[in-house]
Amino acid sequence: MRRFAKLLRGLVAVMLVPLLLFEEWGWEPLAALAARLARLPVWASLERFIRTLSPWGALAAFGVPVLMLLPLKLLALFLLGGGHAKSALLLLVAAKLVGTAIVARLFQLVEPALMRIPFFARWYPRWKRWKDEVLDAVRRTAPWRAARRLKAGTRRWWRSVRRA
Repeated sequence: MRRFAKLLRGLVAVMLVPLLLFEEWGWEPLAALAARLARLPVWASLERFIRTLSPWGALAAFGVPVLMLLPLKLLALFLLGGGHAKSALLLLVAAKLVGTAIVARLFQLVEPALMRIPFFARWYPRWKRWKDEVLDAVRRTAPWRAARRLKAGTRRWWRSVRRA
């Protein structure tokens, strides 16, 4: 039974790696981008309101981006069904970026409230530890290291092109 559980955990980890990598890549920069919106008075007052939510209200707030983006995802399906695959893909990518930015910022605002929910306070650190272990394992792989070297080389090349 332990072998089966270990195999199942490994399969889940492999399936989640692309999502984890995207979230890891986008979480901080997209949250910072969304935080810039707080310069707008309406957005700033919305953030103040979100910070005052009860723990369960904070948890419910995560449903807002899902509900906001659902029509866009349905539109993408409609476009895909109509033979507009590129438009559908662009819309889905944009929805994923916007959704990640909103959820990342929301999490920053409500994490203290969420940590007052016993279930969340117990399981979030475990999830974070597991996610970090999976991402650390991915980062130790040869393809990841090669991609990082390629990225660094591309950045150096681009800086030299811009300076010239």
